[in-house]
Amino acid sequence: MRPLAEQTILVTGATDGLGRALAADLAAAGADVLVHGRDEGRGRATLEEIRARTPAARARFLRADLASLAEVRDLAGQMERATDRLDALVNNAGIGATTRGDERREESRDGHELRFAVNYLSGYLLTRLLLPLLERSAPARIVNVSSAGQTPIDFGDVMLEDAYDGGRAYCQSKLAQVMFTFDLAEELRAREVTATCLHPATYMPTKMVIEAGTTPASPLERGLEATRRLVADPGLDGVTGVYFNGTREAEPDPQARDAGPRRRLRALSDELCGLG
Repeated sequence: MRPLAEQTILVTGATDGLGRALAADLAAAGADVLVHGRDEGRGRATLEEIRARTPAARARFLRADLASLAEVRDLAGQMERATDRLDALVNNAGIGATTRGDERREESRDGHELRFAVNYLSGYLLTRLLLPLLERSAPARIVNVSSAGQTPIDFGDVMLEDAYDGGRAYCQSKLAQVMFTFDLAEELRAREVTATCLHPATYMPTKMVIEAGTTPASPLERGLEATRRLVADPGLDGVTGVYFNGTREAEPDPQARDAGPRRRLRALSDELCGLG
């Protein structure tokens, strides 16, 4: 892999919590960081914070609401216009099991269950759209920020219309990320683009944890260390198709290793995203 000072990295969900800390850390190390968020004000504040810490930082803000597949496509277009290379894509953006403490079923602008749409489907589409740029920049890395909270996908009710539960919605979206990671690793093995995923840390003091009324259990720095490692550690060159719990290799829910459900998820994702 190239030194960080020669890399261009996109971090989604980078105006809060882990994503914000990761973007600032990578920029301080000299990387050219594309900071994604859905709010212009928080985007400006994030860039100001990064430059206050590192005056010479190379950081740019890209706005998109990942609850809209049209805006995901627009984000990919912004990336193509902003840079001619992409050394690492960090799919970090996500929402928790509740919205400001209120557990209710919500839908994306496209009519999909919101947690499945934001936590998984947006990253699926964005990655697919940016694969040509990643391949042209190889060696490159894809890092999906998942969770140890994983629930098997019920393909008879993926959108949880029959029996909605916020925890289940969140956990199935996170398992979907792991399944996608394993698919990518197999697909890209010969193309010098690796795909890994991780549970960064348990209940960090992030917005989604605090809004859920959960007491933080791990410092943000622990999740930052684990995630940065997958993005930038030269010792992980060539490592692909692995799920990590923190910095340790771990086993996800068994459905992630099952080729049948992964094939069904891939077909469903292509259909929902309008990919041929």
